[in-house]
Amino acid sequence: MTAPGTVVTADEIHAYLVRQLNRALRHPEGFGGELALLLLCDHLLFTEGRPDAWREASERLRESGAWTAIGARGAYRELIRGDDSSGMASVHAEFAHRRGWLATDRVLDARTHQALLGRVRQWAGDDRVWADVLAEFGAPSVLLGDDDPRYGKTLGYVSEDPDRPIVFFHLWNGSLDEGAPVGNRAYPEPVLWAVRFGDGPFRESFTFTPEGRRLQPS
Repeated sequence: MTAPGTVVTADEIHAYLVRQLNRALRHPEGFGGELALLLLCDHLLFTEGRPDAWREASERLRESGAWTAIGARGAYRELIRGDDSSGMASVHAEFAHRRGWLATDRVLDARTHQALLGRVRQWAGDDRVWADVLAEFGAPSVLLGDDDPRYGKTLGYVSEDPDRPIVFFHLWNGSLDEGAPVGNRAYPEPVLWAVRFGDGPFRESFTFTPEGRRLQPS
């Protein structure tokens, strides 16, 4: 702990912001949602002398369809019922990974990650649940969202090769009824609605499960 009145160094400020960003990515709603992620990234880029980097990245996201007038959250609202905050956070996690900020609990070696890329789209052609993902691919590199087994979340699998894409498994467990009480869950555990990876057009980066297609907004 520093003495009262002591100003911390730029490196200490940067490390603090990286920790806060990683906490916010994992629990976006508890930190204020997408606005908090944007502010933390903005502050980090300022400390690195690259305040223009997010503007450039957001333009690429907008061109791909991953960014709307209300951010990445708006892109997900067009794909899945309700408000998928963990899906939104995955877009920011990709940016954080490219900047070297994303903390991971596990990193896949290049061979394992390539095998995942090669078979995951076919594997996601059938309905799956959270337990199926863990049994097939092991613990994720990063869990975005609540780790409570009743709630939706996004699991990300990161390669040791920083140029390889993160593979995201999007899991949903909201309510099937518009007027249902808050906290009402549709399934005993979250269901996989889509797998996403790649830098092409946003919608084309998704492989929807059969249940994921049924859960798309009407």
